[in-house]
Amino acid sequence: MTAINVTRANFDEVVLHGSATCPVLVDFWAPWCAPCRALAPILDRLAAELAGRFTLARLNTEDEPELAARYGVRGIPNCKLFIDGQVVDEFTGALPEAALRDFLASVLPSPAAPLVTAAKALLAGKDAAGALAKLDQARTLDAEDEDVLLTRVEALLALNRAADAHAVVAQLEALTKLSTRPERDEQALAKLKARAVLAADAGGDLVMLAQKAASTPLDCAAKLAYARALAASGDYERSLAELLAIVRTDRAFGDDIGRRTMLTVFEALPPDSDLVRRYRRELAAALN
Repeated sequence: MTAINVTRANFDEVVLHGSATCPVLVDFWAPWCAPCRALAPILDRLAAELAGRFTLARLNTEDEPELAARYGVRGIPNCKLFIDGQVVDEFTGALPEAALRDFLASVLPSPAAPLVTAAKALLAGKDAAGALAKLDQARTLDAEDEDVLLTRVEALLALNRAADAHAVVAQLEALTKLSTRPERDEQALAKLKARAVLAADAGGDLVMLAQKAASTPLDCAAKLAYARALAASGDYERSLAELLAIVRTDRAFGDDIGRRTMLTVFEALPPDSDLVRRYRRELAAALN
């Protein structure tokens, strides 16, 4: 892959518009700069190796000082990565190849990204099986991409495959421990983990479980089974109501399972949801 030389005449087309479909790495350089000349062949080699992942462009700061000034270039070589017309990351200086690879790995979208986007659209359309097929393809391109794995958990939960979802959550947790990438979304992982736990507890016919849960005197075991089934089906509000009844009736039941399961349901919901706020207050009152 040959780097594209950019000037005022084609900068908008190549960099600003072009980065809407493929990231563009602009190498701001000058002919007199020895580090620039050292960096150029490494960039060329990586651009060829990662063809399709990003476009390499070069801007001669001697010829285009206004563009260099517009983007705050104070030292060269200075490489800026553009996505959707905006600078998302950059570095200055002639980095060694290993450091360049790390930089690109941290900022470039995964090659699996288009398939994940398609899978999310299928999930939104309630086609979890189709989404999982897309994610199987995505996994062959990048088996450790976080978005692939998070979306895979969503699809598996939609297909009631709780055990498989648990396995993917465990894989995500292992990757998170080994990774220092700041973009890892711990909250999203915690939410999916909680949903996987709740889905694993599902079982039985909801109508029958509801009848048993409504019996008197109050049967904590029956209420717990019903609450778990409700949570697994996504009916978190009624699940929390049943669990709160357990806490109010017998706090010690199941080693405080009513309260602990409520906390798991809270994890499965957005932390700022009205439901979480309301039942946190109810739980606090019940514990006092």
